[in-house]
Parts: sequence; structure tokens; C-alpha cells
Amino acid sequence: MLSVLRVHLPSDIPIVGCELTPYVLLRRPNKDKSVISEDVSESAPIDGYFLRYKWYRIQSDKKVAICSIHPSEQATLQCLGCVKAKIPVTKSYHCSPKCFSDAWQHHRVLHERAASAVNENGNEEEEIFGRFNSTGSGVTNASLASSQSSGSLANGTTPLYPAAITQRNGSETWFEVGRAKTYTPSADDIGHALKFECVVVDAETKLPVGPSSTILTSRVIPAPCPTPRRMFSVSGVDIPGHLDLDGRLSSSGTFTVLSYNILSDAYATNELYSYCPSWALSWTYRRQNLLREIVGYRADIVCLQEVQSNHFEEFFAPELDKHGYQALFKRKTAEVFSGSINNIDGCATFFRRDRFSHVKKYEVEFNKAAQSLTDAVVPIAQKKTALNRLVKDNVALIVVLEAKFSNQGVDNPGKRQLVCVANTHVNVQQELRDVKLWQVHTLLKGLEKIAASADIPMLVCGDFNSMPGSAPHTLLALGKVDPMHQDLVVDPLGILRPASKLTHQLPLVSAYSSFARMGVGLGLEQQRRRMDPNTNEPLFTNCTRDFIGTHDYIFYSADSLTVESLLELLDEESLRKDTALPSPEWSSDHIALLAEFRCKPRTRR
Repeated sequence: MLSVLRVHLPSDIPIVGCELTPYVLLRRPNKDKSVISEDVSESAPIDGYFLRYKWYRIQSDKKVAICSIHPSEQATLQCLGCVKAKIPVTKSYHCSPKCFSDAWQHHRVLHERAASAVNENGNEEEEIFGRFNSTGSGVTNASLASSQSSGSLANGTTPLYPAAITQRNGSETWFEVGRAKTYTPSADDIGHALKFECVVVDAETKLPVGPSSTILTSRVIPAPCPTPRRMFSVSGVDIPGHLDLDGRLSSSGTFTVLSYNILSDAYATNELYSYCPSWALSWTYRRQNLLREIVGYRADIVCLQEVQSNHFEEFFAPELDKHGYQALFKRKTAEVFSGSINNIDGCATFFRRDRFSHVKKYEVEFNKAAQSLTDAVVPIAQKKTALNRLVKDNVALIVVLEAKFSNQGVDNPGKRQLVCVANTHVNVQQELRDVKLWQVHTLLKGLEKIAASADIPMLVCGDFNSMPGSAPHTLLALGKVDPMHQDLVVDPLGILRPASKLTHQLPLVSAYSSFARMGVGLGLEQQRRRMDPNTNEPLFTNCTRDFIGTHDYIFYSADSLTVESLLELLDEESLRKDTALPSPEWSSDHIALLAEFRCKPRTRR
């Protein structure tokens, strides 16, 4: 008889909106008693047996509220200022006085924004604070004593449970909520534990055989919700509310570009990011949180780095397709990588089908360029050493798109408006400064050829693993590298000599340097404090416990594009107590960059 050996969950802390798929290990009733883990459905039984699943929500007579800072902890106190300001109630609870004190510097911003919203626009806290409101919060505006939770808490105003009680066990009531192997917790589940039940069923009689296997979870917690990032106009006018810019964009002829290293699951280990709760580091949680963030930006063009091959095919491509995006992907090459082919990450570019159409795609494999380089300039005796240094599997994806919207003020309205978008992830090893610079130079030379063949604006996005002022950044921003630059000292293969060849003719400018050129406006001074005055780049786009600095950029051709607005930058205060990424709120160790551009009117020739 088919039997269940083991049932477990990847994480015992369930989060609203994140699928729970138990791992069920089975033993087959054959001679060798082989062990399998695949699903055995009623439509495809094995040896006359299949598995029946049930999910239950367990309601305890004791009601609980959840800490807004540590969602896996029970709240013991509530900020009455939040209640008075009508801030979403989930943000008012804390698990201890120390928790509240540590979070105060960030927490008081909620009070200030709520007061500002009421003064300027009336009661708009729902717009300001996003998805979590009191209706689905899991608690009401009841005060909590400092050491125990209130007994009068309720889970919003909507009915929580089915009319019929499934089971009653002492002080607990169990309600059946699902009959599939996978279950996605909803807001109704917040504060309640879940139970998964699996039993072997005879396919002929439809009756259970043997005991059921069960597993209990911790209480369901809400998905943490960071304060939405705002757009700032280059003119100094703050763009309020969420990033719902569709009407404004389509009427003005501008478009937005997002660049984001989303942190591959293969790299998101507990060893590297021990400060991030394991449930917030799990892919089942991070993928949903990343998707919500990416979709929320409503960018016309999305450039993602560190996208695993299987995650592109199985998740990002189909999910973003639902939101109107067409997807293109370039996987890293596998000459150095030794793991599963599915775990190889790459660069993914998405664009909204109603805004752009695909014209052409170019794939850049730096390994192939390395082979050509060594064949041409490296002596045969040094060729193996050269390839070992240059071959790092990095790639770039270049896409030429045609705009479907009109550009106001264009003198040639019948001419096609093309845009070339490069998306890359440069080698991470800090000691290989020559390799980084060579990769960036190789990419720029390829883009120059495209620019020479067409009158086309250029966008160069990605994670360049290079700090502002480094040789790769200098080459991008200035079009050349000083022969005395310290990065040129590291050149064991002689591939950077003479330094005079390290040039390009593309008029590239970093989009976020526009913050330094902005006038006086609401919030602009705060944004400028988040910029390095020496480089005019953000103080950081990558923030972990071991490193904080800028590696991500959006460069644009200044002769054909202008920056209209930029997504606000984060600071360490915005990252709360840990001052490090990833976190429950932000699911990558990088932050997203988003810029709005306008094509300059083209003169007749």
C-alpha cells in the first residue's frame, strides 16, 4: 500500500498571499519500496491509491494581534497616536516597549504623513499607506495593555469563517479552507494557525486507508508593507500618491524605465543574510513581494538582473504577462557555473505591449568576446591563463523597441520612434577590475555600432558591480578613462593598453545625477542628502551588513532623451532597525531604480 513517510513545509511561518506547498515523501508498494515525492492525484492514482489533502484554519478562543515590526511576534502594546490619526491599524502594534522605541524614528514619519495628508487632501491615509487597512488587518482599533493582548479583538468587518464549523477541539475551532495540496493564506487567516492534512485513499472505494499525516503552522502573518516610494519631478514638483501614471504618460509622450537586481534565490542563503528572517528569505515569499513591488511601479520597460532561468519561465514571464508585459531573457553562459542549469540566472527585459513593440534583440556573451580577444592579442602560451581570468559567464541583453505613443513636438511625425535598451550584470569579483572595465567597454562598443546604424536613443541599465568613480563608471559617464586611473594598474593581460582606446562616443549621462541638478522643491533636499555630492550618484543601491554602496545605474543618451522624474531613493532610516537588505519589507539586497524619460524632438536633416 502507498504510505506517507514524511510531511513538512519549507517554512513554518505562513504569510498572506504566499503559497504554501508541503513536501510530501511517499513510499510505493512495489518490491523495492521506492520513495517518491511527486503529487498523486485522484485522476492519476499509483497502484490503486491517491492522496487526499485538506487545509484547516484553527481559531483559538484567545485572540491575538501581530507586531508591525516583527510579524512573527505577538503584539503587547499599541500606539494610540496611530489610532487617533486613523493610520492602518496593523502599523500600530508592537511586541515590546523596546520594539516601539527602536522603530520610533521611522514610525513617527507615519504620523507626520497622515497629518499632512489630512491637512492637504482630506482623509487619504488609505492612498498613502497602501494595501493594509483595518478591514483585512486581523485586529481592530482596540488598545492593548503593555503586557497582554486584548480579548475584544476581531478580524475586520467581513465574515471570517464558513457558516458550518468543521471540527471543535477544546478551545479551538477548525474550519476547512482548502482541498488542494497548495494553499494561499488570505487576510482572513491572519493571527490563526493552519493545519495541513494528508491521507492515502483507495481509488476504488474512495475511503481513507491508514492514518492521516498532519502538520501545524505558526500563526499566519500579514505580508510586511513598506511605505510606497514616490516619484520626484526634475522640475521640483512632487508627484503624489501611488505610481499610477498611465494617464499622464500616455498623454505626454514620456515613458518609464525600471532597473532592479532582484537577488537570485541561489544566492539568498541564510549564511550570507543571517540578519534576514528565514521566512522572508524564502523564495515563496520573496517572489510574491518582488512581483507586488515591480508591478506597483507600473514601468513601461523593466530590466531585471539575477533572474533564475526557471523563475523566469515559471513565474516572472507568465505573471507579468497578466499585467500586459512581453518578456525577453538572456541566461548567463555556463562555462564556469557548475550547478543546476535551472539555477543559472540572467538578465530579463520586459516591456508593456500597449506602449512598445519588439523590433530586434541582440545577445552579448562576454565569454565569446573573451575567446575572440585572446585569439587576437594573447600569446598562445598565456591563452589558458587569460581565458581563466576573462571567462566569467556574464551577459548583456540589448533590445530595440518601437514606441506606440506619439512624442509631442516632433517635427517628423511619420518617422518611427525607436529606443535601444541594454540590460547587463557585470562581474562581481572586486579584484577583477580589469575584467569589469573590459566587459563594460565591450558592451559600449557594441552599442556604438547600433547607434551608428540608426538614429536611436540609448538606455544602459543594470548592476555594474562598480562604484561611482571607478573606471567602468567613469567610462560610462565621461566616455573615457584617465590613463592614471588607479583601476588601470590591475591589467595582468595587457587588455586595457593603451588607455587611449578606452573611449566611446555615446553621450551617456546617469539618470540619478539629475537629482543634483534639480531646483528647490518638496522633498528634494532630502533626496540630495541621499546623494554623494562628489559623484552625483546615490549613496547606495546595494545595502547589506557587509557592504553599502552604489552598483546600479540607468544611463541614457542625453542628446535624444531628457529625464522628467525619478523614483525617490531610500536611506538607512527607511530600512528600519537592521539597516540592511534583504528584509521582510524589501526582498532584494539592491533597491530598484526608476526614471521617466521624454524623447527630444528630432530636427530635420
